[in-house]
Amino acid sequence: MTNYSIGTKLEHPKYGTGVIIDDSDEYSYLLYFKEHGEKEISKSFDGFVVLKVVEKDKDAISLEQVRSLLEDIITPLTEPIEDCKIADKWSGGNLILQPKDTSLQAKEISIEAFFHKIVMTRDRLRVMEQKINTSKLSDAEKVELQQYITRIYGSLTTFNVLFRFKDDQFKGTGGSD
Repeated sequence: MTNYSIGTKLEHPKYGTGVIIDDSDEYSYLLYFKEHGEKEISKSFDGFVVLKVVEKDKDAISLEQVRSLLEDIITPLTEPIEDCKIADKWSGGNLILQPKDTSLQAKEISIEAFFHKIVMTRDRLRVMEQKINTSKLSDAEKVELQQYITRIYGSLTTFNVLFRFKDDQFKGTGGSD
């Protein structure tokens, strides 16, 4: 059983030319083939033709380490942008939605759960703003979309009463709400 390093280029009789992208498993390699994607191949397979050997780099990192690093980078981008606090007076409270028709059951949810959804909405709007600003849209199109987002913020100012800090609140076109 020959041990090749990450980056070694091999020819497989069925999949064609591939490159070892992970060699951390004791018994198999993970190879990437342009036409077939990732394939796990036994290290004892003797049908390879070695096209280019890459010497083991003592500073090389594994595919799993790369994935972990990327996860560390991407995860914060999918989480709330800021750690907003709910106003103390609402902490532990419930929101009750009572239909006009009293024969129908009311809906009760915790204010913290409701607040979390509002914060996530705000944070996703901020991400959308960033994506608009870095897009290939024309300046006029960017301005038009930004105006819609500003109006959405304005519509959400009703919920500012839930925020502990004024800096976390929604601001509409007036900027004071």
